[in-house]
Amino acid sequence: MSEPSVTDSRAEAMKPVHHLPRLPAGRSYRFHTMIKPAGALCNLDCPYCFYLHKTELLGHEPNARMAADLLEQHIRQYIEAQTGEEVVFSWQGGEPTVMGLAFFEKIVALQAKYRKPGQRIENDLQTNGVLLDEHWAKFLKQHGFHVGLSLDGPRELHDKYRPTKGGTPTFDKVMAAAALLAAQGVPFALLCVVNRDVARDPLGVWRFLRDIPGTYRVQFTPCVEPRGFKQGGPDLRDPSAPRVGAERTRPSHPLSIVTEWSVDARDYGEFLCTIWREWLEHDFGRVHVNVFESAVAQSLGMAAQMCTSGPICGKAMALEHDGSLYSCDHFVYPEYKLGNIRDTHEGDLAFSEKQIAFGLSKRDSLPDYCRKCEQLNLCWGECPKNRLLTTPSGEPGLNYLCEGLKRFYAQVQQDMPRIRRRLGR
Repeated sequence: MSEPSVTDSRAEAMKPVHHLPRLPAGRSYRFHTMIKPAGALCNLDCPYCFYLHKTELLGHEPNARMAADLLEQHIRQYIEAQTGEEVVFSWQGGEPTVMGLAFFEKIVALQAKYRKPGQRIENDLQTNGVLLDEHWAKFLKQHGFHVGLSLDGPRELHDKYRPTKGGTPTFDKVMAAAALLAAQGVPFALLCVVNRDVARDPLGVWRFLRDIPGTYRVQFTPCVEPRGFKQGGPDLRDPSAPRVGAERTRPSHPLSIVTEWSVDARDYGEFLCTIWREWLEHDFGRVHVNVFESAVAQSLGMAAQMCTSGPICGKAMALEHDGSLYSCDHFVYPEYKLGNIRDTHEGDLAFSEKQIAFGLSKRDSLPDYCRKCEQLNLCWGECPKNRLLTTPSGEPGLNYLCEGLKRFYAQVQQDMPRIRRRLGR
């Protein structure tokens, strides 16, 4: 679903949850966890998926599911550990709807049981939409779920990388799910993975997604995966990594450092700039776009709306079906495991020293090339998982998307006077 916002950049706010009652009144403790109740289990077989291989990597049983007592433990601990007026539960996978509707009915009952007085509980569900039917849609509407529906654009682009386990296309089923959600009045965002092919048709993709009835938001996620992503986490400080602009950084190169379906950084910049111009002219204030909204907010001096563009991360974790908590959804590798909520309270893991170090390293490990960049306050080195390159001077830790992001953020800066006039600022 949507990326969580960075709510507090100070390490001092990341104390163990058991210390909360002794802290000064008024401090708000929030964090976000992506829950994967079925682990990596999915009814689709998308070749670009960054999660399908986790079953083998983590040694899980192929059809393992979250136990009822562990679900209750998570909901109780997650609510206990947060003092904000709103607590957001995000259900992801794999594919979370394979758990069945009864599982989600249990979820809302447990949330009602443990909700603190005056606290608002929100739920969002990230789904491929294949299993959604009228019963699901009515449930989602009744309980106020926000839905993220994965759709990579028009039929030919979507079906290329999003088949079922049996190899059949899914476009028609996803479109039917979108119509079903719209008919029931369920708010949904369209989640588009910007892979190498999608990036080459920016206006075709944008206009198609924008015009689907019922959507209020489009979320673009760049597809960047190093060649060895199934074996282990990325080497984020590799001094032998290619320099920005080198041929090996292109997904089309036979010795590329990324998979062939990964987006080319230059294409990603062109993709964002092209859609940005169309959005600014025709869709500003009408359709939300995650990358654009955050860039505008940051340009106006507000906090980043996405963890990827904020100065620190670490407040967005991933909970596997067995209770293991990991530093981030994109860092579900053994070396980034924080612990298990059966053994340690989820709040203590979320605010642990290990997680603090993970979150602050995003800012602290930036190369000088980034620190001196005039667009630093819009980018902050993007997601650490994509820091696969070296700078022109050979310093490691540069983001793979740097070339494209610099172009996009320059476009944003160029257009901000126009946006300020529109907003009366």
